[in-house]
This record gives sequence, structure tokens and C-alpha cells, in this order.
Amino acid sequence: FRGVASTILHEQGWPHEHIELQLAHQSRGKVSAAYNHALYLTQRAEMMQAWADYLDAQRARYARPV
Repeated sequence: FRGVASTILHEQGWPHEHIELQLAHQSRGKVSAAYNHALYLTQRAEMMQAWADYLDAQRARYARPV
């Protein structure tokens, strides 16, 4: 599920750094990690709302009545 989310969010044009932070991936560069402590909470909240909207649209499109 995390891989699907990462792929779709990248395809939708969300910044790589925001996606990686949301997935709790560690920064690969020690220098970058030491200096950059930005969390991008507002942008990530917008991204997660867009993800939720995407999932709702997919459910509405493909769900079958029971």
C-alpha cells in the first residue's frame, strides 16, 4: 500500500521530500539531515487530503453495490 501511495503521489506531482517524510523514510544524506529540520506539515496535510480525495473517487468509481 505504501508503494502504491508513493507512486501515485509522485505521479500527481507532489514533492518527493514531502512524500518521503509522510512515509517516515529517513533522509539519506547526513549533512542534509543535520541542517534541514523542516516538516512541511501544512503541505503534507494538503497532500494527505488530496490522497483521501483520490481514494474516495476510486471507491466511487469501482465499488459495486452489495
